Parts: sequence; structure tokens; C-alpha cells
Amino acid sequence: MAEHAACRFCSAPLRHTFADLETSPLANSFLSEAQLRQGETFLPLHAYVCDRCFLVQLEEIEAPEHIFSDYVYFSSVSESWVRHAQAYVEAMIPRFGLGAESTVVEIASNDGYLLQWFVQAGVPVLGIEPAANVAKVAEERGIPSLVEFFGSETATRLAGESRQADLIVGNNVLAHVPSLNDFVEGMQILLAPGGVITMEFPHLLRLIQETQFDTIYHEHYSYLSLLAVEQVFGAHGLRLFDVEELRSHGGSLRIYACHADGPHETTQRIAELREREDAAGLRQLETYTSFGERVRALKREVLAFLLDAREAGKSVVGYGAAAKGVTLVNYCGIRQDLVEYVADLSEHKQGLFMPGSRIPVYSPERIAETAPDYLLILAWNLKDEIMAQMAHVRELGTRFVTPVPHIQVHE
Repeated sequence: MAEHAACRFCSAPLRHTFADLETSPLANSFLSEAQLRQGETFLPLHAYVCDRCFLVQLEEIEAPEHIFSDYVYFSSVSESWVRHAQAYVEAMIPRFGLGAESTVVEIASNDGYLLQWFVQAGVPVLGIEPAANVAKVAEERGIPSLVEFFGSETATRLAGESRQADLIVGNNVLAHVPSLNDFVEGMQILLAPGGVITMEFPHLLRLIQETQFDTIYHEHYSYLSLLAVEQVFGAHGLRLFDVEELRSHGGSLRIYACHADGPHETTQRIAELREREDAAGLRQLETYTSFGERVRALKREVLAFLLDAREAGKSVVGYGAAAKGVTLVNYCGIRQDLVEYVADLSEHKQGLFMPGSRIPVYSPERIAETAPDYLLILAWNLKDEIMAQMAHVRELGTRFVTPVPHIQVHE
């Protein structure tokens, strides 16, 4: 009998399935035309839940060095995400009294989409970004960047150079970390005595409630709740003192943490969210183990819509060659006979083919040229932004469709 993998936080054996999405290629391993004549590697995409700490997680099937060292995701492509980052900076500077004597460190700083706003405000920054091709763009914007993976070793070196941080920022990175304990320990080492950590990540509660199975992919090693994160941070001498619920990425949390003996008072919002997670069953194993059947039902719903459209002679194209789109089309077995192509704003993806499904990726301009009957918004977390950008194709008879939490045709 196969031995169970161990929980990446508490080391308990992982015996319970959260969602088994069979096999899928790495979500950002897009293919060139020449590579279409070659095979692809499909890896198990099986999420488990720990029955001791309730951390939902994937096994570490693929090393992060293979996934993140050369990356095709550039944060600045999304206008709404850049505005989100600007609003964050404008809120943090006065709240925590940041200025020319402060240091802000962002882990997974990408192309400088966020740190650029601190630089404009005269606050010294440092980005830590493992993807050299992405960090180069940040450097060109005047943002000093270390090209490496963050952990306790990096933190110890920086702290030894008197470069402790007054604010550590991490947006959509905590879920991407296989060595969760080492990563959080690193933040504890790097954080100045009165400093603050903010982390944003998709909220597991929203994932469960809205059947957001397509946010499961190999880059996301963990799927996080307040319940799980409080345990992880607490084990490393860090205390959560505030939390905000955000609309980004289908519903995210922004947690605020400090040293256990830090000066920041714990807000009522922590207790309120704790109670809501408990009421939703996040301390009950059944809540997690029943998720898989809902995923299978949504798969059938998506396929039924696409097959009906094809039977009726209707054309369907996708929008958003994001990682969640790769998961959805591969798990559902969607190929070019059901979705003719996918449009994406990122020039780094245009002219390539989606991994696994091999659906071609084009510029959004092609949508007006081909006037499809349906535009399936695979990046449904950005549906408002996409529907506003593509409003002109409504006049051509194109209707917008979102696949999560249920197939919905937007009139």
C-alpha cells in the first residue's frame, strides 16, 4: 500500500482527498508551434486536506525552480491589479507611518507592479523575485531586486546586513511556497521589531463555497484559510492582528501580522472571520471531502454548455490564458473543437499554445475579427475588467459567459 505524503506544515499523513483533478501540465508551460510536434509532461493534480491542521495542499510533485525560474506571468498586464497595488500603497504609508527611513520588502515582487508606488512616494524598497526575466523588468523601473527564492537563509543574510523590513509584502506568494515553515520563519527573521507583514492569498472558504476548482494548479502548493494561516504563523512567533476580505482572485484575504509581542492591537475582524469559518464547517473534515463531487458536477455543466453550443452551430472562444484556464480546459477535456482559440492581453502568451489542450492564444483584437457567438471568460476573476474592455463585441452578437461557480450567460 502506498505511503501517505506528509502535511507540509504539521507533518501529519495526508489521507483525505479534497479534489482529484487527474493530471495536468504545468499551467505556465505554454508551447511554441515547433513544440506541438513534441510530447508534454502531465503531472498529478490531486489536492489533499490534513485532518490535523486543515491545510489543503498538493504534494510537491514539481520543484519550484522548474516552475518559477522563467515565468510568463507579468502582473502589470492587468490594469485592475496595478490599481489594486496602488491603493494598497496609499493605505499602508499613512497607516504604518512609512517614509524615507523605512524599508519595504516585497517577496515575489514580479515586474515591480506594486513597489513602483512606494518608490514614487520616496520609500526605500527591495524586491525578491526568483524569475530573472520578470525581475529584469522591475530593475528597469528602478526597483532593486534580488533574483532568488525567499526563505530563512535569505532572511538571515539580509538581517545580518541590517536590512530588516518595516513592512514585508507578499501578494499571492504564500500559496506558491512548498517549504511553508521555512518561508514563514524567514519572514519572522527579516521583520523589524515593530514591523508588519501583509500577505494576500485566495480564501479557501470562497474556493469551497463557489466551486473554484480551477484555482488548483501546480504553482499553488497550499489553499489557505484564516484557520490554517493562524496556526502556521503562530508556530513561528508571529501573530495575526487584522484581516481584510478582498474581491481579487475570486475572493481573497489580506492578513496583517507582527511579532507575537508586537505593538499592534488585534482587531475584531479576526474573531469575526474565525467564527464565520467555523460556522461554514472549516473545522469539519466532511466540508473538505465532499468538495470533489461538486467539482465533477461543474465539469459536466461546463461540457454540456459547450457541446450544446457546438450542436447548435454556435462558435465559442475563450478569454484569459491564465493558469486557472489551463486547469479548467484540461480537467474538462476541452480542445479546439469546443473552444476555437483563447485571447489574452499578454504579448508573452500570444502566438503560443495552451499547455495540454494546445488551444492557440491570440491577441484580443481577433475577437472582433471573428465575432464568436460566445466569449467564455476563463479568467473569471477579472470578468468585470474583461467585459468592460470587450464591450464593443456585444454589438457583433457576442455574449459573455463565465464558468464558475456555474455556467452563466451574461445578457
